[in-house]
Amino acid sequence: MNIRMQQEQWERDYLSPYASLSVNSRGRDREEPQCDIRPLFQRDRDRILHSKAFRRMKHKTQVFLAPTGDHYRTRLTHTLEVAQIARTIARALRMNEDLTEAIALGHDLGHTPFGHAGEAVLNRLNPSGFTHYAQSVRVVESLEKNCTGLNLTWEVRDGMMNHGTSRMPSTMEGKIVRFSDKIAYINHDIDDAIRGQIISEEEIPSVFTDILGHTSKSRLNTLIHGIIGESVGKADILMPKETEEAMLGLRRYMFEHVYTNPIAKGQEHKAQNLLQALFEHFMKNVHELPTEYIRMGERTGSSREQIVCDYIAGMTDQYAISVYEELYVPTAWKVF
Repeated sequence: MNIRMQQEQWERDYLSPYASLSVNSRGRDREEPQCDIRPLFQRDRDRILHSKAFRRMKHKTQVFLAPTGDHYRTRLTHTLEVAQIARTIARALRMNEDLTEAIALGHDLGHTPFGHAGEAVLNRLNPSGFTHYAQSVRVVESLEKNCTGLNLTWEVRDGMMNHGTSRMPSTMEGKIVRFSDKIAYINHDIDDAIRGQIISEEEIPSVFTDILGHTSKSRLNTLIHGIIGESVGKADILMPKETEEAMLGLRRYMFEHVYTNPIAKGQEHKAQNLLQALFEHFMKNVHELPTEYIRMGERTGSSREQIVCDYIAGMTDQYAISVYEELYVPTAWKVF
């Protein structure tokens, strides 16, 4: 028996009856030989971790656009915090930790430069619409590895596609990531907003903090313990009603006081204008796109708008600014 088969047997023996087993996966779109060491979901986790899209997230905005300071979250550090929370819950509930981590690490791969501001402008410009969760799946199915994709399992892609508030994953592990994403961003965005002097801990309504806690540590502890305690032995991932209502109330508070705050978001219209200018330029000059995007469009029959969105969505904040400057900002004339 090889190491992978031993791991698969361990999953059968140890994991919850509601967990996703590697041997029961719906598989990949393209058949390929199994690894002799790693089960399917562990292999998917590793593929995401080594992808270019994953590395680019370190230079993509989470909430605060180009903040001054080294301690504000980026899209990458958000992703790592989601993965940590999700792993903790999955391990406590005896769910498949490899599948949970793969979904968590991949859930935001398709996010645009400049955070949700970038997502909004591409959604407006693309006739087919644009969402970061659908783009995340497109990244792993079509764009990574020179537009051949990572060939991930169905369960990982399902969790990535359905991690948003209005959607529901098919696996317990995907449901864990869906909750963990909210837990992570609400709490770390509060931390960043306090650091940025947008709000203070004392200003957060006590109707929420009396239930969840008065520090980030206590709120994380309450929310994670709430999910674990409410979900043990059940075929669903749940949170105590009072705790969930307080969490959603805190989320609404963040939208009102941070996510739409003119101090924190005052530069977003400039970022959106920049991305619109890039979109319009490449729609008129599609031949200037990298060769692999042009070939991928020809191979898949994707629209010009979609291919341009693929290119722009993959940019980091700084790369988008650099391309814009190269196209539209004059440089000094030099005599050599």
